[in-house]
Formats: sequence, structure tokens, C-alpha cells
Amino acid sequence: MTGVGLIGTGFMGKCHAIAWNAVRTVFGDVAPVRLVHLGEANADLAARRANEFGFEKGSGDWRAVIADPEVDVVSLTTPNQFHPEMAIAALEAGKHLWCEKPMAPSFGEAEAMLAAARKSGKVAVLGYNYIQSPAIRQIRTLLSENAIGDVNHLRIEMDEDFMADADTAFGWKHNATSGYGALDDFAVHPLSLVQTLFGRVSRVMCDMAKPYADRRVEGGGRRAVETYDIASALMHLENGVSGTLLVNRSAWGRKGRIAVQIFGSKGSILFDQERFNEFQLYVTSDRPTEQGYRTILAAPVHSPYDRFVPAPGHGLGFNDLKTIECHELLARISGKPANVIEFDEGLEIERTVHAMARSFEDGRWVAVR
Repeated sequence: MTGVGLIGTGFMGKCHAIAWNAVRTVFGDVAPVRLVHLGEANADLAARRANEFGFEKGSGDWRAVIADPEVDVVSLTTPNQFHPEMAIAALEAGKHLWCEKPMAPSFGEAEAMLAAARKSGKVAVLGYNYIQSPAIRQIRTLLSENAIGDVNHLRIEMDEDFMADADTAFGWKHNATSGYGALDDFAVHPLSLVQTLFGRVSRVMCDMAKPYADRRVEGGGRRAVETYDIASALMHLENGVSGTLLVNRSAWGRKGRIAVQIFGSKGSILFDQERFNEFQLYVTSDRPTEQGYRTILAAPVHSPYDRFVPAPGHGLGFNDLKTIECHELLARISGKPANVIEFDEGLEIERTVHAMARSFEDGRWVAVR
């Protein structure tokens, strides 16, 4: 039986709890999961969330979760700036780790997290659930089969509008302690898709922007925004593919968009996370009289869709991707091959993000490695 500890019970903490509660029901091939210990900012909130999420106990001190001998794996879903200390402590305590992205605000902290993971010998993976989409998995298969020929260009965008309102109050994501802004809060997700589908990025040219220079402060006054809600980058991948990356968390009307356009010598593939139960495929092998984009609906033939729904076109949801990710984590812990981004691969994503930031600061192309 796998004993689970959870630190942080916001949006992503609830996602992890849902996944832990669902993973054995959905997949059936994992050992029973025991929700042991939950940690929050205070004891009252921890007790309430433990009751809601199905954990046996809750503590107002995250260290108690890590110190619990009945906890085998820790889900870490706190804000970015708390990841390094908590992740390293969990690994040093001999726990497996499922840490939300990004790894840390600074590259040095991310390196320290990787060093701790290597020293511990424990599994440490990052919460990049978009790579678990059955549609993305099928796109990866199509690329491996050369279905659209040699890929020559990639365009990838991520947009949401939760920062679009100029009257939104200053929050922790506007503080430089959280990182650069959309670049590491957002861009890491499309970069996880780039790495999964194509491999590493070799060099970048980046620009960043602030749509609003300051934000109102709860209680009165205004405070200068220290992060950038918009980032745009040109990329060259190690495999020779050129690409563009555009991210914006102040994009009115966009709710959960990760738009992927892949262009090859014999066709193209389009995907949008807002409609992630489908993708579009164009192949030049079709007769000219019928050439055009065809819509491929997710179906039981696109594993592991079949573990959730027995019929095509019914659709999965965001939390289902998290359940798939949880299953992959457990497979990795048991020594089986798994579709996860571990800390060493995650550090390459962080390396790319920090190269983009240097490019913006220096106003030039920057080599990632």
C-alpha cells in the first residue's frame, strides 16, 4: 500500500487529491493508495481539508507531513517559491516526490532540487499533466511514424485571461519572488510538450511585456507589478526544427488555450487544449479532391482514454489528465517505464526558461546549453 502526503490544498492540491482518490478505480493495476497526511498553513484549515479530501489527518506544519513514517510519496502543490525547501526536505527524508511545476524561481534552486533527487535515489517527477492527453500521445505516435513527413516548423501558444482585468488586485504571482511571470508560470507547460514531442531547445530569442505597470493593493494604494504577463520567443530545436512560443496570461477570452501547430513536409497537425479531446490532421497523401483537415475525436483506441470512457467522442477533463499522471508516477515508482517528466528532464525546461529571460535582458539570441 502506498502512503500519500499532500502539502498545499489550493486548486492544484485538490487536483492531486482527486487523482489519488481515483487512480486505482480508473486503472485497477496499482496497489491500494492510503491518504495519510495533509499539510496546510494552519491546523484548522488542514483539518477541514483532510476531511474534505479524504486524508486521515491534517497538520498546520508541512514538516510533519514529511516526517510521517507512514508517508511514502509527497504531493507538493504550494506556490513556486516554496518548492525548493519543501522538495529537498521530502527527498532527504526518503520520500518519493510529485512536485507541481515549475521547479523553482531560480535555476540554482532547481539544480539543488535535482541534486537532492539524485542523492536520495527516490523518484521525483513534475506536474506536467498536459503531456498525458490521449490526443497528445497520438500526435507523438503520428510524428514517430512520419505521418506528416519531416517536421520543419512548430508554433505553440498558451493563453489565459485570469490576469486580463486591469482591476485585479496585486497577488503573489505579480511578485518577483514567484519568478519571471508568464515565462515560467506558463511557458513551462508548452515547453513540456515541445520536449515530449521533439526534444530539447538549442537557442532562443525572447521578448517580455507588462500590460499593466501596477496593480491595486487590497486595503488601499497601488504596487508596481514585478513580473511579465506576456512573453514571445523564437526557438531553434536541437533536431533542427524552428519554432515560436507565445504565452499570455492577460488574454481576454482565452480560458485554457495551448495551441500547437506542427508543419511537416507532407502535412500538418493542429491541437488546442481548450478542445483537447480532438485534434486536426492534414496529410498530402489524400486525393486532391478530398484534401483538408480532418478532425480526430479522442476514443478508446487512444489509450488511456479507454480506462475512463468506453465510447468515442464523450471526452475527458483536466482532472482526468492528473489521474493519468498519478498512474504514470506510480508506475515509475514501481520500476516500470512511465511517461513522466522527472527532475533531470524538468531542469532542461527550466534551463530553457532562464535562457529566454537572459535573451530578453541582453536583447540577443542565447544558447540554451
